[in-house]
Amino acid sequence: IFGSFSNVLIWRIPKGLSIGGRSICRKCKNKISWFDNIPLLSFVLLHGKCRNCKSKISLRYPLIELITGTLFLFVYLEFGYSYETLFLLLLTPILISIFFIDLDHQIIPDELVFSGIIITFVYLLLISNNLASSFFAGLLSAAFLLFLHFITRGRGMGLGDVKFAILGGMVVGLNNLFPWFFIAFLTGAIVGCILILSKKYGLKSKIAFGPFLIFALFLTIFLRS
Repeated sequence: IFGSFSNVLIWRIPKGLSIGGRSICRKCKNKISWFDNIPLLSFVLLHGKCRNCKSKISLRYPLIELITGTLFLFVYLEFGYSYETLFLLLLTPILISIFFIDLDHQIIPDELVFSGIIITFVYLLLISNNLASSFFAGLLSAAFLLFLHFITRGRGMGLGDVKFAILGGMVVGLNNLFPWFFIAFLTGAIVGCILILSKKYGLKSKIAFGPFLIFALFLTIFLRS
């Protein structure tokens, strides 16, 4: 269900559309009935096609639903019944939405970043005693990426990544900033080299960095536990 909601955010936010209202088929524009909108199951029962116009439904929709459900399971197995589990379950759909929006459009929507920051702030304020340290970690992360933004004149790092770093830094905490950035830059470099060697990208091509920050963020969360 949360993965399905992430699909809504990924599709509508970059287009400036309201996230409320019924889902529609992108091809025939007919509203999708509730029984055709059951996460994963409906895709299988409909054989990956719209009931009305028979156009193919992108495999990415059930894939995102599956990824979200899998991450929810991993969070529960790692942290059990806890406030940290609740916090991460609320944060996961936001991170997944940012991941795919940045991948598609090379933008990180402010509304998603600020929503994540608010959720993290409330969690740290009510549950954790590391609010000051975590907030400082967020500012330090943003300052580091902002420095890269300036020295590369915006070509190496976007301001969306800088704002996201506040959220990421608050989540991983001061002690885990280095592992988080190390994993993000390492995976980014590996994928970048593969894309360049495969001639899908050139040396001057822009590659969204948000997905690497988010992948590294999840990895850091699970490794630190």
